[in-house]
Amino acid sequence: MVADIIRDAAVGQLVRFFTKKRLLRYQEEEPDFQVPAFYDAANVIPQSNDVLTVDPEKQDDMSSGCSSATCTLNALDASALSSKAELDTTEQHDLQQTVSKPVIPEKLDDGTVLVTWYTEDDQSNPQNWSLTKKSVVTSLIMLYTTAVYLGGSIYAPASGAVMEALGVSAPVSSLGLALYVVGYGVGPLLWSPLSEVPSIGRNPIYIATFAIFTILAIPTSLVNNIGGLLVLRFLMGFFGSPALATGGATLSDMFSMVKIPYLLSLWALSACLGPAIGPLISGFSITAKNWHWSLWEILWLAAPTFIAMALFLPETNAATILLQRARRLRALEPTKRLTAQSEIDQGSMTWSATAFEALYRPWQLNILDPAIAFTSIYTGLMYTLFYSFFEAFPLTYIDIYHFNLGEMGLAFSAAAVGFGLATVVYWAYLYYHMEARIKRNGMVSPEERLVPALFASILMPVGMFIYGWTSREDIHWIVPSIGVAIVTFGVFIVFQASFFLRHIDCTRTHYPQCIFIYLPMTYPKYTASLFAGNDVIRSSLAAGGILWSTPLFTNLGIGPGSSLLAALMAVCVVGIWILWAYGAKLRSKSRFAHK
Repeated sequence: MVADIIRDAAVGQLVRFFTKKRLLRYQEEEPDFQVPAFYDAANVIPQSNDVLTVDPEKQDDMSSGCSSATCTLNALDASALSSKAELDTTEQHDLQQTVSKPVIPEKLDDGTVLVTWYTEDDQSNPQNWSLTKKSVVTSLIMLYTTAVYLGGSIYAPASGAVMEALGVSAPVSSLGLALYVVGYGVGPLLWSPLSEVPSIGRNPIYIATFAIFTILAIPTSLVNNIGGLLVLRFLMGFFGSPALATGGATLSDMFSMVKIPYLLSLWALSACLGPAIGPLISGFSITAKNWHWSLWEILWLAAPTFIAMALFLPETNAATILLQRARRLRALEPTKRLTAQSEIDQGSMTWSATAFEALYRPWQLNILDPAIAFTSIYTGLMYTLFYSFFEAFPLTYIDIYHFNLGEMGLAFSAAAVGFGLATVVYWAYLYYHMEARIKRNGMVSPEERLVPALFASILMPVGMFIYGWTSREDIHWIVPSIGVAIVTFGVFIVFQASFFLRHIDCTRTHYPQCIFIYLPMTYPKYTASLFAGNDVIRSSLAAGGILWSTPLFTNLGIGPGSSLLAALMAVCVVGIWILWAYGAKLRSKSRFAHK
């Protein structure tokens, strides 16, 4: 397993390139490998219970790595298949319990054979990887995501020191965080479409962009002028954004539709913990040294994470894996017409169409569909609410409770507590309610996925009121911290219930479990564009919130300022209930919704 992981990772691919594929070979490159008989267009193998055939309509699903034994295949020697015909009924039954069934690949009218998994438990299929291998990949993606998100918030305690050292105003200093957030909001417009191109895949995007991110951490830590600092912070956010853009897609490549909600919520937790623990880490280092040290800490986490990813992060995009297999098979059998489904699909793709979907479609959806516009604004306000804490906490915990920078960082652990408790509650909801309901009733309406958000949305204005009006010297600091935990609890649940699990391909309607998210269920044709626009709007509003939070809380005070934000979130509570109650009518009138 370790050799396979290293072979499929970036370092392994470099070893293969420089050794001309003499080391770390794939099975098709071994001297004794025989091309399965099914891939000979002249061979006609009768169907039986011992083989699986690929339905032409499901070929795309198989290339996408869909789960279950009915659509995932694994390698089996052709001689084993022929010997099965000689077994008696009992022996055949026993054999079926211990070996996988091979598959007859789809054969097109022109004689071209579509390359797919060899048999139902093909270990090249990420869905069939061992739990250990999946755990390694999941851990790397979570660590990568935490590093990128931590890189944003770790700057927040340094804002005051940057203002003094570089002689700039508070809003200009806050741009160091705001531009980072804008960068990782804009990045998915480019990186998401590229990662879905089978000839590229996810891994090259991860490795190339995170290498640049890690390198940029060095000049960012050394720069001593505000212009250079702000440009570098934006670029770091931009090149770190694939963690946001496709991290969840990597997990959905490996796990079944039943289990992926748990894994995606765990990945979301890693994204949320990054901003929560960043100020804790940098607060003490700035106090002990200077503001540069907070930025060096990004490098200290990013560098080992990058090395681990380069060594042990394999490609997980099934379409890319099958494309590479088709190329190896063609090298063995150049006279045979072998191709991957993704090569046919790519033949009809144009860069202009890709650019249209990436740059124009997100804005068209948000302008012309009120449900999409509402969800974009609501998620943007939730981001704004969370990032406003980075500007409000110094006013609360330093000015009112007289904490130092390190102790103020500890106050952010309240957000981590809220996120952690929300994860536990959400998992319990999935396991005890949603899974059981799906098993009983099958597919439910998209609006059913909004039920947790109906109640969690109320927690955000409640938590903001508690935080704002209990931030007083005569009230213990734990009380406003409880308000913060309530806010982050609500934020996490609403994202999970409504928007965050966007990386599941909800166009696979033959899976009844594919209903773990509202928006892709309602607009399956435009999922990628939908969330690219959501990323940009959400991050832009959050960046704006970072800039106006300090003037808001300074001029109005913590209580009135928090009340204003709470009132905005209360209005959105009404909106989410309207979407739940009248979503079906809105969908029936939408030009984009799936009918």
